[in-house]
Amino acid sequence: MGWWAEGRGERSSPLAYGQRLAFVARGERHCLGVRRAGKRTPCPTAATVPGRAGNAQCPECARLDRSFSVAADTNAADPRTYRVYLAWFGPGMVKVGITAEERGPARLLEQGAVTWTWLGRGPLMATRRTEELLRAALGVPDRIAYARKRAVRGHLPAPADRAREVAELHARAASLEGWPESLERLECEIADHAGPFGLDGLPAPARVVTAMVPGGSVVGRLAGAAGPDLHFADGLVVDTRLLAGWELVAPAAPADAATAVPVAELPPPAAPGGQDGLF
Repeated sequence: MGWWAEGRGERSSPLAYGQRLAFVARGERHCLGVRRAGKRTPCPTAATVPGRAGNAQCPECARLDRSFSVAADTNAADPRTYRVYLAWFGPGMVKVGITAEERGPARLLEQGAVTWTWLGRGPLMATRRTEELLRAALGVPDRIAYARKRAVRGHLPAPADRAREVAELHARAASLEGWPESLERLECEIADHAGPFGLDGLPAPARVVTAMVPGGSVVGRLAGAAGPDLHFADGLVVDTRLLAGWELVAPAAPADAATAVPVAELPPPAAPGGQDGLF
């Protein structure tokens, strides 16, 4: 987890599966400002942010952040090399995306991709055109809601089965016509994040924190982490995007459970062939 305070810069706290976490939100949730080129500029108005918002930025800082964003297509002149990837999050949940080559698999980890492979590499606009081509031809989206990924994470098919699905889609993509000439195609090399995410033995998600509130606490033993989600041993899931912008402190007294934090019960997994019931 990353921490930032004006005048003190940034620091990080490594998380280990099996460790006990306990923290309380204090004060109000404030905008984190704008991060550019590795540096953070504080919000000029120190604006407050709603507790349920997935982005800890006020509208003005969010607009400034997106004014120089590859994701928002406002930085088409980016000279870096990009890669196109195929990411699998669960049965029937596959997406195509792009990421800067220098970031390696970081984007896949951030999104909670369980199994994935590279498709190609090249200039930004070539990878963007390839992304659009493959999305249309394969019938896959450019984004999948975290709630959908979260719902299936505790009961995924075997690694060989998910690898086979990704390999089959890679083969379909490779057979398509119309790839930009400036894009280098890459062979299928399946990667799996079961280890980094702690998916083996992960408890089925049962409850998810929907907002942090002043004085609300989260307590539990960390069992795994995928994308922004922290999975606790009792089935509680905490989306860390909801923690951003809060001052988090240790409980004044030992705590045994989360208190005063809004949570939502997650539905049980659907039977095979009935995925619509999950979402």
